[in-house]
Formats: sequence, C-alpha cells, structure tokens
Amino acid sequence: MIIKFLGTGTSQGIPVIACRCPVCCSADERDRRLRTSLHIDHDGISVIIDAGPDFRQQVLREGIESLDAILFTHQHRDHIAGLDDVRAFNFHQKRGMPVYGNRNVVDQLKKEYHYAFDRSYPGVPQLEVHEIRGADFTIGNLHVTPVEVMHHRLPVYGFRFGEFTYITDAKTIPDEAMDKIAGSRVLVLNALQRADHLSHLTLEEALVIIERVQPEKAYLTHISHHLGLHSSVSSELPPGVHLAFDGMKLEV
Repeated sequence: MIIKFLGTGTSQGIPVIACRCPVCCSADERDRRLRTSLHIDHDGISVIIDAGPDFRQQVLREGIESLDAILFTHQHRDHIAGLDDVRAFNFHQKRGMPVYGNRNVVDQLKKEYHYAFDRSYPGVPQLEVHEIRGADFTIGNLHVTPVEVMHHRLPVYGFRFGEFTYITDAKTIPDEAMDKIAGSRVLVLNALQRADHLSHLTLEEALVIIERVQPEKAYLTHISHHLGLHSSVSSELPPGVHLAFDGMKLEV
C-alpha cells in the first residue's frame, strides 16, 4: 500500500492569506500546506480521502491519472469543495465516480452539488453515492473499516485499511473507535496546534492517543500555522512520531 499526503493543512492552508508569521513566511517547502487530503494506492486500487478546495491542484501535482473512489470524512467545505473536478475523471474513465460518506455528507453533497443529481445540464459531475453506516466495506480488493470519532459534536469518519489508520478533524475518540484503531502499525492523526481547541486535537492530546495505541510509526496532519515551524516541531517529537508534509510518501 502506497500512501501519499496530498495536503496536511487546516481549512485555511499555509500560508494563510495576509499572515506574516514565521510559519507563513517560511522558505521550507514542508511549511506549505494545502487542505488535508490523502491518496491510497493498493494493488491497483486508487482512492482519495477528502476532496477539498485544492483537489485539482493536488491531483495534478502527484500525477494521479486514475481514481476508483473518494471517501469523505465529513461534510465541511475544506473536505468537499473540490468535488466538481471529478468531471475530468468521469471523462477520462468513462464512468461515474463512487463517493462514500455518512448521511450528513450525502445530504450536503446533494445540496451543494444539486446540479450533479438532477443532471439537467450536460457535463455535470457523475457521482455514485454510497452512504457509510458504520459497517466495513470494500472498494475492489481494498478493505475499509470506518472509525467514527467526534469533531466537537459532529460525527466524523476516520478509516482503517489493514495496518494503516487515518483520522483527521477529531477532538475525541470514543472507546469503540479506540478498539478499532488498536493494533495499527501506522497511525495518522490530526494535531492542529498547541493551545486547546474546541473541535480539534492539540499536539499534546494527539501524542497521548499515540502513546495509548503504540503504533510503530505515527504521523501528524491537519496542522495550522499556530503549531510552529516544521523543523522546530519535528525536533520535539518522540521517536517514531513525525509531522507529515504535502507530498510525503509512505509504504505500508
């Protein structure tokens, strides 16, 4: 399984418009972060988690020419705003794009992309919507285990693929979800900033969860400019824990 981080930033990305902080002005490419998204290539099956505003740019940058499905963690704009650009895949692959999400995601997609569902105009995105209801499912030969966590009061899905688990936009992880994460060899977890936040894990909270899970390796994503410079924060992390960055590639 080959994992690529398409984006590792927050809803604003980094640099933030009009911000002159050291992170936003950094010359280190690892401090430039598009909105959070992930690509998985498993035995020829190509899947992207979340299609935010930078979806087109991310796909072009990584040279992704085939896509079998899009999984959505939740319905916030920084995770769904790029979906219209699946039209290129529709044309290239000559089929609809399977998209997966919970009921909130399905309802929001039907609201924001209503034109894709009434199909009254040629050339609209062709979507095949699948509602996730908590049960495991497969995309080709890729087994997917949904892991429901809480983004403040909003249910959000993380996903486990064999020994790899990906969770973003979480603030609390219920015991049932922790049971599903247990035994993950590689864990990706959001870590917004150092100061407490209503709906996102802080760096300290993310490290506590990583300590409980005890993966061989852990990677932090959904990072804001408030967390600090990539080089500085990386030097503080315990062994086996890393800051992810845009374009980072893993083999699991």
